[in-house]
Amino acid sequence: MADYDYDVLVIGGGPGGYVAAIRAAQLGLKTACAEGRETLGGTCLNVGCIPSKALLHASEYFEAAKGGAMAAMGIKVTPELDLPTMQGQRLDAIKGLTGGIEFLFKKNKVDWLKGYAQFKDAHSVEVAGKTVTAKNIVIATGSSVTPLPGVEIDNEGGVVVDSTGALELASVPKKMVVIGGGVIGLELGSVWRRLGAEVTIVEFLDQLLPGMDMDVRKEASKIFKKQGMTLKLGTKVTGVTVEGKSAKVTVEPAKGGEAEVIEADVVLVSIGRRPNTEGLGLANIGLELNQRGQIETDHDFATKVDGVWAIGDVIPGPMLAHKAEDEGIAVAENIAGLTGIVNHDVIPGVVYTQPEIAGVGLTEEAAKERGAVKVGKFPMLANSRAKTNHEPDGFVKVIADAETDRVLGVWCIASVAGTMIAQAAQAMEFGATSEDIAYTCHAHPTHSEAIKEAAMAVTGKPIHM
Repeated sequence: MADYDYDVLVIGGGPGGYVAAIRAAQLGLKTACAEGRETLGGTCLNVGCIPSKALLHASEYFEAAKGGAMAAMGIKVTPELDLPTMQGQRLDAIKGLTGGIEFLFKKNKVDWLKGYAQFKDAHSVEVAGKTVTAKNIVIATGSSVTPLPGVEIDNEGGVVVDSTGALELASVPKKMVVIGGGVIGLELGSVWRRLGAEVTIVEFLDQLLPGMDMDVRKEASKIFKKQGMTLKLGTKVTGVTVEGKSAKVTVEPAKGGEAEVIEADVVLVSIGRRPNTEGLGLANIGLELNQRGQIETDHDFATKVDGVWAIGDVIPGPMLAHKAEDEGIAVAENIAGLTGIVNHDVIPGVVYTQPEIAGVGLTEEAAKERGAVKVGKFPMLANSRAKTNHEPDGFVKVIADAETDRVLGVWCIASVAGTMIAQAAQAMEFGATSEDIAYTCHAHPTHSEAIKEAAMAVTGKPIHM
């Protein structure tokens, strides 16, 4: 039997990679993680999930004070924006969390190989000029921003930026154009709108948030318009021209029509993400990509190359940190001879705008393609906690199979939708019916009672509507 430096080598220290490495080490496997960033945590902790939430949270406080929401509750303040301090607390959050992962590596005896790995063969990689061998190698390299053809990103210049550059802006732009009406564009657009920017969202499709339930997509558009965003739906970008410290964005109807020029101080390109596979040397091990540039795996996350596994954004499925984390645990357990499973039909997604938008399972449109369904909806306006908190926007929608009553999908817009959706995901994981949710006692007064009421709307009639 061949001798290896490690039982498991994980390539990538993001949410999938660091979790896989820690879990493998906990299971008694000698483990290393190759990561070329100066800090662990990948895109999520360094320039994605965490820093964006730090700015979202802070900007919500600012808007509540400036927009009169606090005054309406008897709290009179005159806010002053201190953007350097706001950015400083973002950096503090990153430092604390990435440092925490490094501590967990040391605690669990995971070796951090500081560098980017490239395959030499199926059991060896080169990291920072050194060859390292492993019996099992897990690819967890995540994803990066999808470029817009013909548009050059310059995060240092601060005019045409991607999500990383949008987090680092040193001042509030007067006018911002966001290319792409998906999760990232709406979240970061919301930050700068709350801080004073005039934000225009340009989306090629006729509704925001591709992939989400249509009722949610339509309601989201109404809410963002009410908040002051300009939405140009069914619109394509044909060019971006930078002139000094400003840009001109040329757009036209997606189906063809007269062109229009929008001026902006900052243009945020957020049209999606693509798997990070370049530079891995996959050809050296005979591993090919599918048509979407992803690595195909079996149910256990094994690739067609023996001893090579893959998880997270580089494989098919939603590009979400929590999906990658669960896959990281599962792949480590599979390597250790246990049974690691991820139910990809029940992975919640959340948009951390205000209100938050969340969903799990099938959209109503997708569910109807499989057969007859029952649908129940309940408005947050009728929820006692939301009404008391002056948070009337949104609803909860429960979709169930018409014959079995099994819940197929849950969608909600609410101030704490991201927290609420966990109950729905857990219920679906264990095959709950809408009646199960309707007859589960919920604490009062809570936003989550809206899920109960929506489920009651499926089985009969909600009490509070």
